[in-house]
Amino acid sequence: MPRKKKEIPFAEMMLKRYAAGISDTVEMKHASSLQDLPSLDERVSEVLQIVKRKHDKSRMLFFVMYDIESNKVRNQVVKYLIKKGCMRVQKSIFLADLEHAKYQQIRSDLVEIQACYENQDSLLVVPISTDLLSAMKIIGRNIDVDLVLKNKNTLFF
Repeated sequence: MPRKKKEIPFAEMMLKRYAAGISDTVEMKHASSLQDLPSLDERVSEVLQIVKRKHDKSRMLFFVMYDIESNKVRNQVVKYLIKKGCMRVQKSIFLADLEHAKYQQIRSDLVEIQACYENQDSLLVVPISTDLLSAMKIIGRNIDVDLVLKNKNTLFF
């Protein structure tokens, strides 16, 4: 019977990588590259599904946004957020609808990572309500979120 591989906490793994001398000299290859980012229509559709869901008080809706200089650290954070169930909505913005415990774990892991090496990086973890999310406006690409959310009134004569 094969032994179950012990999962190393994200913060501990990053500390080990930093201690081993992570640098940006070698490009990392991983499944969470920007080329694998779903289309804007698909991402908006996923956000709208979250808005339409009934939310219970055991869950937390939040954004994670970052500006991380190191490619390796940034790529590891991206993989970590995806693994934890966060949805990438833009290059450096993730949306999550997770249990409070997962929210707390993500927040504390990101605090630990930020503190483990000298940097000028910033990470924001921003709780939001479904009302605020449904009031979202997309500027740029022509996607009518109000129409999809059925917020527009149509008059027939």
